[in-house]
Amino acid sequence: MNHDAYDNAYIAGILNSVKAIAIVGASANEVRPSFFVLKYLLAKGFDVYPVNPGHASREILGRMTYAKLSDIPVAIDMVDIFRASAAVPPIVDEALALDPLPKVIWMQLTVRHDEAAAKAEAAGVKVVMNRCPKIEYGRLSGEIGWNGVSSGVISSKRPIMRGGFQSFGIRQK
Repeated sequence: MNHDAYDNAYIAGILNSVKAIAIVGASANEVRPSFFVLKYLLAKGFDVYPVNPGHASREILGRMTYAKLSDIPVAIDMVDIFRASAAVPPIVDEALALDPLPKVIWMQLTVRHDEAAAKAEAAGVKVVMNRCPKIEYGRLSGEIGWNGVSSGVISSKRPIMRGGFQSFGIRQK
C-alpha cells in the first residue's frame, strides 16, 4: 500500500470500524498531544486505553493506564503509536502477538516505519502512518471546516450532530 497518501474512504472506514483504541505513549501531562488526542477520542465515544509503563496502574482522564498492550483486558481494535519511529518495530511485534489481532496499527504525525508497516500488513492488519486520528476524524466529520479551516472535503451535507463535545461525528451509533 502507498503510505504517502490515503483515500478518505480508507481513513473513514477505519474510524467507523474501530471501537477500542490503545494509545501507546499516552501522557498524563495536559499539554502533550497524546493527552488531548486521548481526551478527544473519549469524547467521540471510543473506548481508549492508555499504555505507558511509567504511568501504569494510574489513571489518565479516568482511564486505567497499562504498562503494555498485553495487559489490556479487552480486545483492541486499533493501536495508536505516540512514540518515535525507531520505537515502532517492537510495538508492532507486541501488537501482532495479541489474540485477537488488532484491525489497525496507526502511527501518529511524524511517525513512520515502512518495514514494521509491511510486517503488520502481511499479518492482515491495516496501517496508517504519519497521521493523527483526531485530525482525520475532525477533517472527515466536518468539524475542522466548521472552525474555519479547509478540510479538503467538499460536501453539501451538513455535519450530523451527535452527543458530546463538538461531536459532529462520522461514527454511526
